[in-house]
Amino acid sequence: MVLKTIQLKRNAGLDSRAINQLVQVTSQFESDIYLTYNGHKVNCKSIMGVLSLAIPNNAEISLEASGSDDCEALKKIIETIESFS
Repeated sequence: MVLKTIQLKRNAGLDSRAINQLVQVTSQFESDIYLTYNGHKVNCKSIMGVLSLAIPNNAEISLEASGSDDCEALKKIIETIESFS
């Protein structure tokens, strides 16, 4: 299991377009991947789950991946989130 906390630096926060892109990337991996914001943990492969968090700009989020490709998954997901900036 790998865990990483990052700060979201995107003026629009995580809007529906960014969430859709994030879920597409996340769904490519076998690992279980979770996103936590403000004490709420959701499956990062669920569009509705991530949307329900309403993550604003400058939010601190935690990503957790567990499985056979967890390190690769977390690296790619962080790259994707950072590309939103």
